[in-house]
Amino acid sequence: MTVSAEPISAVPAASTDAATTTHPSGGRSLRNPVPPRLSAALLTAVPLAALVLLWYLLTINQVVFWLRFDKIPTPGAVFESFRAQLGTGSYYSNILASTRRILVGFGLATVAGVLIGMAIGRSALVSALVRPVVEVFRPIPAIALVPLAILLFPTGEQGIVFITFFAAFFPVAVSTIHAMHALPKVWEEAARTLGARRGTILFQIALPGALPGIFSGLSVAMGVAWICVISAEMISGQFGIGYFTWQSYGLLDYPSVVVGMLSIGVLGWATAFLVELVGRRVNRWLPRAVR
Repeated sequence: MTVSAEPISAVPAASTDAATTTHPSGGRSLRNPVPPRLSAALLTAVPLAALVLLWYLLTINQVVFWLRFDKIPTPGAVFESFRAQLGTGSYYSNILASTRRILVGFGLATVAGVLIGMAIGRSALVSALVRPVVEVFRPIPAIALVPLAILLFPTGEQGIVFITFFAAFFPVAVSTIHAMHALPKVWEEAARTLGARRGTILFQIALPGALPGIFSGLSVAMGVAWICVISAEMISGQFGIGYFTWQSYGLLDYPSVVVGMLSIGVLGWATAFLVELVGRRVNRWLPRAVR
């Protein structure tokens, strides 16, 4: 007895159109209609726009409820002040002065903090001699050194750079120490077994392995450096974005005060992003979770 079988119909080929997919309900929907970078930019802009809208509503209605917004300048007044500042050379000079102080102080703190942190983390003798000094000075607020910096340094510029260096040094040094202590011992043991020398182990194994922790400290140090350089400029500076903000307050120019505050925020955001970008490039060998 023969059994007849109907031919199996071919399965329809999947559509090669990468721009559309079939929705579970039977309809067609777009796949990734918004580019990832544009989506990230929109997500960043939404909370900022919400803050500006809230600021506008509170100031335009002069809300007084626990906090007083009747004296706070409106976004429109701040924008007009910002436009006026863009037409003056002093605004750019103040920004460049603060940025220069940050770069010099932060750069010196990075070099000194990493070297001293590596020495403390790798040597028990150096740790016994230097670590107590670091721990004694670390709790001292950098801004408390302004009077001492005025006495020590012949110019206010050098004093502000020193305060910036002092503020950024300790986060870098402490993060480097902890990063050195967190390195797996098996890395060094394996390198010694293969005949690696002390310098090779230090600069080709220990330092690269500690870089993720070091860059975490650099990110924190950048924020602390901005806080202290702005405070120092307000107290003893003759130029800089902190001096500009404090001078505007003394002149009762409150829209310019907000312009200075927002300028500080943008500058801090930009420099922190640069540190994070460099950290990603340097630590690109790290395995990353797939999102």
